[in-house]
Amino acid sequence: MVTDVATSVMPQVETTAQASSKVSARQKKQIAKINASLSKKQKAAKKWIAYRESRYSYTASNGSCYGRYQLLKAYLHGNYSPVNQEKMANKYVAGRYGSWTKAKKFWQSHHWY
Repeated sequence: MVTDVATSVMPQVETTAQASSKVSARQKKQIAKINASLSKKQKAAKKWIAYRESRYSYTASNGSCYGRYQLLKAYLHGNYSPVNQEKMANKYVAGRYGSWTKAKKFWQSHHWY
């Protein structure tokens, strides 16, 4: 019997058509505005988490989690747009950890946030 070690150890991340994988120029501007108040260090921690959660994909799906930051689908309230994912990720992290750097530190210890 042959076992694929990569799929048995790491959860599969699937992409779906629920949100466009392309980010428009308008969305990029909105996202920049959403993240404007974050320091360079906070932005770096947010990017670090996005890479580990979805390899930066706004359409990554894993069970009941979705998007770039793998938030619960219910938390996104049916709006899977990149702009809403950015806004809700900031809200989630601020409420749970206080900052992206603290969320990163937690992720490094637990491999989730």
